[in-house]
Amino acid sequence: MIFSDLGLKDEIQKAIQDLGFTEPTPIQKETIPFLINDDKDLIALAQTGTGKTAAFGLPVIEKIENDRKTPQAIILCPTRELCLQITKDMNSFAKYLKGVKITAVYGGANIQTQIKSISQGSQIVVGTPGRVIDLIKRKKLRLSDIETVVLDEADEMLNMGFKEDLDIILAETPEEKQTLLFSATMPKEVMRITKNYMFSPKTIEVASRNEGAKNVEHHYYMVNARDRYKALRRICDINTNIYGIVFCRTRRETKDIADKLMQDGYNADALHGELSQSQRDHVMSRFRKKSIQMLVATDVAARGIDINELSHVINYNLPDDNEIYIHRSGRTGRAGNKGTSIIIAHSREQRKLQSIEKMLKRELILKKVPNGEEICEMQLLNLVDKVVNTEVSKQIDKYIPVIEEKLAHLDKEQLIKHFISTEFSRFLSFYKNAGNLNIDASKKTSRDRPSRDRDRPSRDRDRPSRDRDRNKRPNKGSNHAEEGYTRFFINLGNNKGLQAQNLIGMINEFTKKRNIPIGKIDILKSFTFFEVDSEYKENILNSFQGTEWNGERVSVEISKPPNSDDRRSKNDDKRSFNKSSSKSRDKNFKSKSEKPKSRAKSSSSGDKNSFKSRFSESKRKRR
Repeated sequence: MIFSDLGLKDEIQKAIQDLGFTEPTPIQKETIPFLINDDKDLIALAQTGTGKTAAFGLPVIEKIENDRKTPQAIILCPTRELCLQITKDMNSFAKYLKGVKITAVYGGANIQTQIKSISQGSQIVVGTPGRVIDLIKRKKLRLSDIETVVLDEADEMLNMGFKEDLDIILAETPEEKQTLLFSATMPKEVMRITKNYMFSPKTIEVASRNEGAKNVEHHYYMVNARDRYKALRRICDINTNIYGIVFCRTRRETKDIADKLMQDGYNADALHGELSQSQRDHVMSRFRKKSIQMLVATDVAARGIDINELSHVINYNLPDDNEIYIHRSGRTGRAGNKGTSIIIAHSREQRKLQSIEKMLKRELILKKVPNGEEICEMQLLNLVDKVVNTEVSKQIDKYIPVIEEKLAHLDKEQLIKHFISTEFSRFLSFYKNAGNLNIDASKKTSRDRPSRDRDRPSRDRDRPSRDRDRNKRPNKGSNHAEEGYTRFFINLGNNKGLQAQNLIGMINEFTKKRNIPIGKIDILKSFTFFEVDSEYKENILNSFQGTEWNGERVSVEISKPPNSDDRRSKNDDKRSFNKSSSKSRDKNFKSKSEKPKSRAKSSSSGDKNSFKSRFSESKRKRR
């Protein structure tokens, strides 16, 4: 079957040809002929990327009467991004139809501009529930002539708390109308609302709603919960050309993970509900142009992202509803491309993984988190491939004699080593002594239980050896930098969550260089010492001025030699030694000297306030 067999107007068929569409997708084959020839309500179930917008959009446009300048169809969707995407597609379908006007109405944009567009005669309105209600209350949007209502992503509208809004909007529409419900998932809540909003609807389901795309592989990695971010980094590093979405559960986690990735030198950004429309548009524009390789997003924020070339979907956290996992995985492997859906799981999620397998009717493939050597080899070969495939500029020719003269003392092997070291030192440094993050997927182990004493050995194994004994009293002379290196002090330590990779990421980001040789890194309780090639001493001092990390103002200065009055080092080492020694005593025993100072009380109070705000936010979301 081809589009010309579906009975659409010639103008619409011409627009479809311009878009490069030849054969309709399964959902389009089933839906379009039915909607053109029947006024019955419809429930259509299909996964993301199967062409749902054209499935309802083409019949809606087909039935529009050009000479009537009042809204005849309204399409409701949960997010601004999806609203804009649907409007863009609808305009493409209707570009050869004279007099057909489509208006997008959504929050975060100038409402007066939207009012003006509607008043000029718009037959199709695409909108988010909140803005539609606002226009109805202002009596700028009248739905008395509506003949078709489309509820797109109805499950997500309910999840976002739009049930009452849908009631208000549908109450403004005529009783005699056609209601179309399109969704990737159909939980019980959506089934309930169909009884109120629809009359004897026909159901079209193009394959089992619980099956994922056939050309998507499903992998999972089993790690300790605290090692999720480390595993994410390694997964990204081993997939050198990754272009995908990392799904998180909450806005806060989305922002936190995106910030960490950016600080660590990755092309990443966040997409969540707290962004303004202009910020959201900017992020999506960069993502579509592949200036961003990894987009970190919540499920709600990702609705409406329509990109066919995604190579990976990474589940940083599994969703509560298994069908949402199917929906996520359907964002890759589109348009004939192959894709990979990845789960970063821990042992307590074994049952969840089994239920997903049952729903997929396919096996989830257990993969091992790669070690440092595997990642370095992959990155090295990728670097060599880039060099080989780089187009050589003709302007280089005039510099060849000078370059040859400078490199004359190096033989072939030495030249390769120098070149690789220049471009590759960051990976070699970061993954030196990197440990094993994998845990046994077949059983729970003591490492996965919430005990600090049991967790410590696993944590130590993944920590660089120079960092392992940082809570012990250092040897004399440990403050002394290696020859040719300058030792710096930075006012961030492990109490602020600083790790070696974060510091390396900051150096790369703030100096705008990725080839600065970095020596030892000693992370203490409230500050850190690190060594950098002395050639870059001034560069480090200048680049870190006026900078921030995770909301903390950063201060960097050259460390004093060990024989000087460097009280910071002595006091911190003393506190760390006492803390280490006290752990061997009875845990319930606390001496008077160990009572927190007033500053610690203030910090604790802040923690309580932070917990209360998180609890309130969680409560609001549940409502």
